[in-house]
Amino acid sequence: MLELVPRETNQNPDQESVEEPVSKETLLARIAGGDQDAFSALYDEVSPRVFGLIRRLLVDYSQSEEVTQEVFLEIWQSASRYEPSKGGASTWILTMAHRRAVDRIRASQSSRDRDVKIGIRDYVAEYDNVSETVEVSIEHERVKEAMTQLTELQRQAVTLAYYGGYSHSEVAKLLSVPIGTVKTRLRDGMIRLRDELGVAS
Repeated sequence: MLELVPRETNQNPDQESVEEPVSKETLLARIAGGDQDAFSALYDEVSPRVFGLIRRLLVDYSQSEEVTQEVFLEIWQSASRYEPSKGGASTWILTMAHRRAVDRIRASQSSRDRDVKIGIRDYVAEYDNVSETVEVSIEHERVKEAMTQLTELQRQAVTLAYYGGYSHSEVAKLLSVPIGTVKTRLRDGMIRLRDELGVAS
């Protein structure tokens, strides 16, 4: 943490204090040399604007304070990289503040997105497993009972096509009958099943 040392003054208390304003560019040059007084002066001069810019972007007061501290720490550490030929000190500082605030927004958004993805991945829909098992079992018994009402030929065709997964042409080969016959048996068998199960066509 930076420790600010109070400035020493050699002025006579009876004399009126008149200090020449020092440019931010000059203050940055001094900060690059480790001058804490220059850093304190720069902080006093620009911190309200830096905080205001960051607060407008982040809204959250606490985060704005944190990012403002990060900006001034970066100024202290990188003042030697400031080049007056590329723009004014205020622009350099405010650009840094804007970049830091945007980085914080992106990091927060990224964290929220990650939390949402993890939440979706880990979400398991609750359902009544016992109830579902009973319903499937009852339906299975009803279909089994309905299948007994089909003719033997219809039952063979339906079993091979719907339970065996064979195509119509494969069923025709297995039963050694024309494909048209298989289609007729399947159609008639399904109509009979629907009637037995009370399913509307």
